[in-house]
Amino acid sequence: MSDSSTLPPARLRPEAELARDALSAPVLARAARLARWAGPDTRVDAGGGLVEEQLPAAAEQLGLSGDDAAAHASEAWRIAVDTGLVEITDEEAGTVTAGEDLALLTGSPQDVLGVWLTALEAVLADASVPDLDDLVDAMAEGGEVDLSSLDWDPDAESEFLDGVLGNLYLLTVGEDGPGDAPVPLPALAASVIVPSDMGEPSNEVLEQVSDAMMRLDDQFRLLEPVGLVEYQPVDEALMADADEEPAAPVDETDVTRYGMVRLTPLGLYGLRARLLDAGFDAPAVGDLADKGADALLDGTAPFPPAAAHAETELWLAGRGPLDAARELLAAARGLDPGAPLRRLRCQQALSLVGAEAEPALREVLDDAELGGLARVWLTEHGARDVPAPSQDMVFWLTIDTVAAQLAAEGNSEELRALVEGLAQQHSGFFDTAWRVEHPATPDVLEAMGRLHPDKKIAKEARKAAFKARSQQGG
Repeated sequence: MSDSSTLPPARLRPEAELARDALSAPVLARAARLARWAGPDTRVDAGGGLVEEQLPAAAEQLGLSGDDAAAHASEAWRIAVDTGLVEITDEEAGTVTAGEDLALLTGSPQDVLGVWLTALEAVLADASVPDLDDLVDAMAEGGEVDLSSLDWDPDAESEFLDGVLGNLYLLTVGEDGPGDAPVPLPALAASVIVPSDMGEPSNEVLEQVSDAMMRLDDQFRLLEPVGLVEYQPVDEALMADADEEPAAPVDETDVTRYGMVRLTPLGLYGLRARLLDAGFDAPAVGDLADKGADALLDGTAPFPPAAAHAETELWLAGRGPLDAARELLAAARGLDPGAPLRRLRCQQALSLVGAEAEPALREVLDDAELGGLARVWLTEHGARDVPAPSQDMVFWLTIDTVAAQLAAEGNSEELRALVEGLAQQHSGFFDTAWRVEHPATPDVLEAMGRLHPDKKIAKEARKAAFKARSQQGG
């Protein structure tokens, strides 16, 4: 995933709702409870952790019991310190006080989410660390960890988890992905292990995917309590010895047994915030609602259709139909490389505007760049007395439309069908098309030559492209 490319826009829940989710996430809720419980008699060790004799009381405060209660209480305390909910006042004496950030949990939704994001970073750091038992076994003389004996590279492990979460984000926001549906853990692991150009994965690669699944199983178990994901762990029976009989009949075709994970709405918010901090262009639907039409048309240019539709609806909701149409049409003008796609987005936006916008469309009927799409809109809306377009306008609009489709979809099947239809409907199409004074004419004709399945017609298109480029001095 390149940080220079625009990601599909995320559809985020309102911040007030996300803040409620953050406050109810076990990791932050426990940390906040311990921060409010701590008092003058609370003591911490040199590392800032609760002293061992106070862990039972902390666990009781959290309603925890069992063998792991003290460990969970210790973890909750560490999060409270890491997020600033608790501050150490005297390291030598080991005394603490409520941190300034504790008040943020009763502040604005943005305040709450800021504290939660800090907690998320702490948990993500934990998720990239090997099992504590392995660390203890790997302690070398002098009390330092021998990382080579662990076969663990902190940077690589963190990068691996970031890559997995990045792919989970893309699957969630992308229109071709499962959206809110859970993703099978094997598919998610394979997305970062199996090369995209590999056909049938080798046994070595499949073994790497299996190892990655086991690592992710441990990591997602840690990430669920912070509210990042909802996770159904790998079935324990899959990890049992081959000689052992399963306790119950096993459905070998049930993919859910291998783990299922989905981003929560809060998790989607959190990963987007991390992507933005890392320099990615990670938009959210609604970002452009208060911007001008130029920002809307340029901003939605790389969006998938459904996301562009949703963004445009929000933009239109804050404007009157006539004013919105005039602003959109003005922003759609231009002969720069991005102009055809802007006009396509303009046309799509105008399809959502009612008949009240008709005067704005009539005002541009004589405009060389907008007259064609204005006629299309008026005709589709049943307007009367729509003047017929000139042949020059028809061909200019055709070139502009194909250029926009090329920019939006590349060499798609839909564009291939459009190209075939144009060549079929207009006899002598290429004899006229190369003369069209549109900056994209040579590129469009080259694309038609590339896409048309008929070799003779494709050759005509390439000849026309050469003439068009020569005419434009290229």
